[in-house]
Amino acid sequence: MKTNELKKKNYDELKTELMSLLRSHFNLRIRHATQQLENVSQLRNVRRDIARIRTELNQRIKML
Repeated sequence: MKTNELKKKNYDELKTELMSLLRSHFNLRIRHATQQLENVSQLRNVRRDIARIRTELNQRIKML
């Protein structure tokens, strides 16, 4: 997910996307722990997307 895409979304869309990514991250961690995850790089990508969304949300809060 690119930062340009995040800037176009409103606050509620970002929150729902964040919740979805957090669920996905949890599921990937469980699959990794049980050694059912084939592509481990998915974990890093999801973590980075979560960080991008949290950064964007924090920047919007500071602007208020």
